[in-house]
Amino acid sequence: MGELELQVVARAGKSFAAHQFHRGALRVLRPHYLDDSGQVCYVVVNPGGAYLGADLYVLDVEVGDGADLLLTTQSATKIYRTPESFAEQRMTVRLGEGSRLELAPDQVIAYREASYRQKTHITMRPTSSLVMAEVITPGWSPDGASFRYEELRLRNEIHVQTDGGTRLLALDNLLVRPPLDDVTGTGFMEGYSHLGSLVVADARVDQALADELHQLAEKFDAYTGISLSATMDGITALVLRSLSNSTEKLNTLLGGCSGLLRQRWYGQAPLNLRKY
Repeated sequence: MGELELQVVARAGKSFAAHQFHRGALRVLRPHYLDDSGQVCYVVVNPGGAYLGADLYVLDVEVGDGADLLLTTQSATKIYRTPESFAEQRMTVRLGEGSRLELAPDQVIAYREASYRQKTHITMRPTSSLVMAEVITPGWSPDGASFRYEELRLRNEIHVQTDGGTRLLALDNLLVRPPLDDVTGTGFMEGYSHLGSLVVADARVDQALADELHQLAEKFDAYTGISLSATMDGITALVLRSLSNSTEKLNTLLGGCSGLLRQRWYGQAPLNLRKY
């Protein structure tokens, strides 16, 4: 069991944590400022090193009005055998007016006989901005084959809150169950083993941006598709899904797309988290 609460607020052009709480196998490292934009970077750490059967990790993140948070992890999320029950992560995010959240965790690695469920519930305002990236890769198995895990279930819900109430903007549900389905073939993984996702929700998302990101993705050795949600209260969600046989290639592709947004929208350089 691990619990983490993080509340970030802005003051004098700089974001910082007004509240932190952790219990069990989750915590955050001291904050970093990667440039002079005022965006604060926090790194989530799991001292146990991996997720095991029946583990439950609960994260609650709030980014206040005008605040800017980059949230990443210290290393890959490794899911080992889960014979008793699946491992699970539940994350709740609330974004205030004019706030921004970049979620850039390291990859999820599912090993043989692993079952993992991840639920992310995000509530944002029409003036909020969200960019979240994810890479999923199969872990090592004794016979060298991929897709030896039991199940991966990742669900992202994005809601828009206004004075008139809260409505669902986008629901992104990914389910991979190798023992029940042929996930390697046409219409699923298309012969690839690694999967990357980029989710963007922002008032500046439109078809022109989707077309530009698709053209950018075509320069990489991966198979990519992009979907747009309907526009709700002036905000639109974009989901980019990419397939490859390499974590590094997917990280480079997703980093290139998010780097374009960082430069255009905020005048920031592409992310360099220096994890080496």
